[in-house]
Amino acid sequence: MLKIIETMSELNTEQLMLVYRQSNLENGEEFYPDFSPIEQLIKVENAFLAYLRQDFFQQKNAMYAIWIVDGIYLAALRLEPYKDGLLLQALETAPEVRRNGYAYKLMASVVSFLRTTQWRRVYSHIAKRNVPSIGVHTKCGFQRISESATYIDGTVTQNSATYCIEL
Repeated sequence: MLKIIETMSELNTEQLMLVYRQSNLENGEEFYPDFSPIEQLIKVENAFLAYLRQDFFQQKNAMYAIWIVDGIYLAALRLEPYKDGLLLQALETAPEVRRNGYAYKLMASVVSFLRTTQWRRVYSHIAKRNVPSIGVHTKCGFQRISESATYIDGTVTQNSATYCIEL
């Protein structure tokens, strides 16, 4: 079931961190190589939650979309204002339930939900080598519109492409 979260207080941060555990472990190795794996994870999770609290949820129209089954977070993504629409970011499925269609269920439900709102366009930047994510986006109706990605802070990468769906 889709749950749209618009404030930090609505978010079960413990469950959210379980969805992002694998990515957080990888980020810990990259950003905090001089620390133990548990210290790396704690640092990344604390930074992630601080970003959500201090930046993400401070934006008007920012929202988290979570796919929940039996009260458990299985997949998540963020949406925030970008250009003339929203930017979909941080699509992730909990590692133990990957390849069960939860990312697709989440994205398809988000697209359906957004069609009932004022939003008319959603963008997503996807690493060119991330075949599973490209597949899910394409199945949900996203089309590649650029061979590069320009992030909200203005940085540009050639390693990702920009996809978009008209709602």
